[in-house]
Amino acid sequence: MNVSPPALLAGARPGVCHVARYGVQRGAALLAAMLTVTLVATLAAAALWQQWRGIEVEAAERSRIQSSWILTGALDWSRLILREDKLSAGQTDNLSEPWATPLAEARMSSFLSIDNSASDDTEEAFLSGQITDAQARLNLMNLVAGQKISPSAHLAFLKLFDLVGIPAEQLTVLEQNLLLALGPQTDPDALLAPQRVDELAWLGLLPRNIQLLKPYVTLLPTTTPVNLNTASAEVINAIFPNLDLSGAQRLVQQRQNKPFTMQGDVAAVVGELALQSSDAALYAFVTDYFEVHGRLRLDQTVLEERSLLKRTGSDVATLWRERWVSESLPGVNPP
Repeated sequence: MNVSPPALLAGARPGVCHVARYGVQRGAALLAAMLTVTLVATLAAAALWQQWRGIEVEAAERSRIQSSWILTGALDWSRLILREDKLSAGQTDNLSEPWATPLAEARMSSFLSIDNSASDDTEEAFLSGQITDAQARLNLMNLVAGQKISPSAHLAFLKLFDLVGIPAEQLTVLEQNLLLALGPQTDPDALLAPQRVDELAWLGLLPRNIQLLKPYVTLLPTTTPVNLNTASAEVINAIFPNLDLSGAQRLVQQRQNKPFTMQGDVAAVVGELALQSSDAALYAFVTDYFEVHGRLRLDQTVLEERSLLKRTGSDVATLWRERWVSESLPGVNPP
């Protein structure tokens, strides 16, 4: 006999239906509790992440500000060294002077007096740096004088290009584009004048040739002579048409014993003929422009800064600064 579901329910025992309803309610309550716990855990995790993120941002901002202060202090220290050098021995600039001694990487706590109230952040900070003579290299600005190419500077760069293996055609392209870049900016399509050696690609130099030139050339705001007391043998060789590389190397060796102070000192080493063959405006024994390179290591992060300083008498002014960040490999100290 077929029995309809209502009949079965009507004949069912009341206790069994009550137990079924209780089981459904209990399952719903358990599900609601699990959802509540999940929601609370999600909100707590989100709040914890936001708090962690805020701490990380604050720590990064604090490190950035501290790094900026330290590198600014190092730059001011460099300016003071150059000022004192001019006041104490302003006749020549050479590589035996205090400014030319590089600062090896040292813990910041070695420079500071740490007392009980001082922060321990400096324990993980390491500073290094160096002042270099910007006039130890050939200045590309020397090529252009009065909207025309300087013959003596052209010969010096031509000799340098030949020495490092760059075709003379590249110098011609460089000179033509440099004249356009430094000329009257009436043409909206005029070339942009470079500010750094790396930007010489704007003037048509190939990247490979730029890398070959970087140790020997610079870009300074005005024309400048080469300091014979700090220049490399390759640069010295370039500015003296009748001097070979071995003669330039003799000059470099001789100045280690006694820095040059006048033309007669140079003539005594290479001879009057070699000295007279060069334009006297291309070389000197003092420097006005210096580059300062600072390097700060905080844990595994390395912050570097490069600045150009101009010294006029006892006044030392900062012309430009550039800063970049690089990452060190874990467990490896930067060179």
